[in-house]
Parts: sequence; structure tokens; C-alpha cells
Amino acid sequence: MGWSIADVARMSGVTSRTLRHYDEIGLLPSAWFGSNGHRYYEEADLLRLQQILLMRELGLGLREIAAVLDSQVDQLAALREHRSRLLAERDRLETLAHTVGRTIAELEEGKGSSAMAQINRPENLFEGFESGRHEAEARERWPEQWEQSQRAVAGMTAADMERWQREVTAQMVRMAEFMVAGTPVADPAVQAEVDGHYQGVCRFWTPCAAAYKGLGQTYVDDPQFRANFDRIADGLAVYQRDAMAMYADARLG
Repeated sequence: MGWSIADVARMSGVTSRTLRHYDEIGLLPSAWFGSNGHRYYEEADLLRLQQILLMRELGLGLREIAAVLDSQVDQLAALREHRSRLLAERDRLETLAHTVGRTIAELEEGKGSSAMAQINRPENLFEGFESGRHEAEARERWPEQWEQSQRAVAGMTAADMERWQREVTAQMVRMAEFMVAGTPVADPAVQAEVDGHYQGVCRFWTPCAAAYKGLGQTYVDDPQFRANFDRIADGLAVYQRDAMAMYADARLG
């Protein structure tokens, strides 16, 4: 029995684009191609994808995952190891759940005021998140931009990092306020906010129009990025992407 790439994307939550990338780099080859040219996967491929996703959750890069899978002999032992490491994540996830619960409570208590003013310490929004989760994959796929961003980060002090974190939090909340108010993404106020976002990105690397639109699409396609945005307000990832696409076409094209 085989499943099409669309079936696997629907079941796993992994985009078809990512599945094709995994196939192209040999991490998750499809079992065969149908007469329609589409990739098809078998049960063993689904089990391999499960292991890939487990190791991505644990922060491993794609090359590390490939090395682990290629050297694996005992699949059951490997799954036990994954389970052990996932159980070790419970403390972090409890902290994350507490962070989201606290944010919800603070927002509900101050519905009549500015959303940012309702949060006592903006950095609390990020307790439990792992900022380096995508670092390995970014290093593999965009080495020049990754090097540029690393140089920028290396030059930041702890105070700089805290200030940047507060700025990111404030930007997300302001965009959420625009979205909830029904403000179109083409509105000058929204586009001014996106300009601030773009300038912030340029502190680390300088994207062209296509790259900036791609970044916005990543906010929607990647489950972890999307969850980070939508924890602030449901639908914020899509709103942010659309606003970034509008900005890229008008200002970077």
C-alpha cells in the first residue's frame, strides 16, 4: 500500500515542499513515482518520517538525523531512545504551557487597554521556547545568510538581546492588534510596522523580495513558527505573511 505525497503531508503536517526537499537530499526518498509524476510512500517511509520529526523536535539538524538513521540497526531501540529524550522535554513543555496560560490571563484581565501594556514583562512571552531549534537547518540551506546572522548575534550583548526580544514581542502584539481590528495589510500603518520588521531582519541578514516573502511563508508553513505567532492571536501568522508579501512587492521588488 502506498500514500501520495499529498496524503503524507495531510497526515503528518509536513508540507509537500519539505517532503520534496527531504527526498532531494536523500533523507526521505519516496518509494516510487506514479504515472502522474507524484511521489508515493510506503509504511516504512512513514515510520522513517516519524523518526525524522521526533529528532527535529529534539533539535537535531538534518545531517545529524541522516547520520543517525543511516547507522541505525535496531529500530525499536532507537524509538526507546527517542521516547526517553521526549520525556526529558516535559519540564520545558510545562514551562511553555505556563507561559501561554499567563499571557492569556494577562490579556483577558486588560481587554480595554493596549495589549502590550497588559504584559508585565514582555520577555515572559518566550519562556520555554527554544530559539535555536531551526539553526542547524538554516546553516545547511542558507550558509552565507547564516554566517551573516551569526556575526550579528556575536556582536550583541545580553542587554542587546533582551532589548531585541522586547522589540520582537512588541511587533507581534501590534500586528495582532491591527489584525483583530480588521485593518487591511495594505494599510500604511500596517506597512510601516512591516518596515520595522524588515529593518529588524536586516540587522541579521538582508533578504531580497523573494527571500523576504519566503520568510513570511515559512511563518505559515512551519508548524513551530506558526504556533509562535498564533499563540499571540489566532491567524496572526497568515496576516504577517500577507503583510510581508505586500511590502516585498511594493518596496523590494
